[in-house]
Amino acid sequence: MGGTWWPPMPARLSQAWTSSSAREGYRHFRLILQGGRGNERWVELEPLLQRGLRLRVTCQELKDSSQWLSGWQPLPPSDD
Repeated sequence: MGGTWWPPMPARLSQAWTSSSAREGYRHFRLILQGGRGNERWVELEPLLQRGLRLRVTCQELKDSSQWLSGWQPLPPSDD
């Protein structure tokens, strides 16, 4: 035996995410893929309005509620 044991990635990450600021021009994303181990865990998110565009984010960043919120949250009215 031997080697390093890594705890499994949570099996039930939210499928919907809202970014606190625009990423590639978008704020609402859906989970496409997840991978990595330990501190190297990541997810790939796709904007709801732009299929095929992928954004890779570390799980550490995704857990930061100042950057990401689970679910599709309402957005404040635009100032433009």
